[in-house]
Amino acid sequence: MATAVRNVEAPTDRTSLPLILRLRPVVELSDDQLLALSSLNRDLRIERNAEGELLLMPPAGGATGGRNAEITRQVGNWAKTDGTSTAFDSSTGFRLPNGAVRSPDAAWVLRPRLEAISPEEREKFLPLCPDFVIGLRSFSDTLRDVQAKLEEYLTNGARLGWLIDPYSKHLYVYRPGAAVETLENPKRVFGDPLLPGFVLDLREVW
Repeated sequence: MATAVRNVEAPTDRTSLPLILRLRPVVELSDDQLLALSSLNRDLRIERNAEGELLLMPPAGGATGGRNAEITRQVGNWAKTDGTSTAFDSSTGFRLPNGAVRSPDAAWVLRPRLEAISPEEREKFLPLCPDFVIGLRSFSDTLRDVQAKLEEYLTNGARLGWLIDPYSKHLYVYRPGAAVETLENPKRVFGDPLLPGFVLDLREVW
């Protein structure tokens, strides 16, 4: 049953992240320059928002890293078995139609869309919005920030998004043209009809 989205916060001693670096109008980074900057600073996760600001985030903590690995494993295993799509982990950058470069915690793209991109371009930020994205709230995230990212993905073409909040054990389901659905402490969530047969076992995530 759909319920109102509740703004449940992580522990109150969270640090103020991400750090925001404003460049315009002094500097305008190209996609290639941003990719090179990210390669030089592998200890940071660097995203760019639609306003051209850089968002600098440290590596994930152990709890978040373990959860993210489990989510990526489940999505990747299903995508390999299904054969119609490719799964991506949180290190992959996607250049969205609005100009932002984002790295969802897990993503899934239908193969015909990938095959339309040259092999050379696939070595860079992928110039598309994933069909399906998962956002995992970490200790340093506010719920509002990760909600905004999921909304941005849908605005830019995602067909399904899940926001997982391990602190409140809520999962928020985003679909185009529909109200956000809130699931309270679900054991499993199903990807049908977009991802036929995919089931995320949240007992391995909570």
